[in-house]
Amino acid sequence: MEAILINAIYHTAPARFGELKRSVKGITQSMLTQQLRELEDDGLINRKIYAEIPPKVEYTLTEFGLTLSPIMLSMAEWGKEYRINKQKA
Repeated sequence: MEAILINAIYHTAPARFGELKRSVKGITQSMLTQQLRELEDDGLINRKIYAEIPPKVEYTLTEFGLTLSPIMLSMAEWGKEYRINKQKA
């Protein structure tokens, strides 16, 4: 689940909570909140809160989180190759 969130934040940064909830099928609000807190605690994402009403929160990858970019790109490439090979079979 965390890899899916990291990928979603990577591609949509800055990402908002609602966008992330829509992009991760089947995730509950409480599970999304928990996963985002864990990623923040691990130093992989930044959480920026704006002093607005209604509250606005955006998530971005930290420099440390961005070190996962090559892995995310490799996984995306694998997924494309898998789909192509599956269609050929």
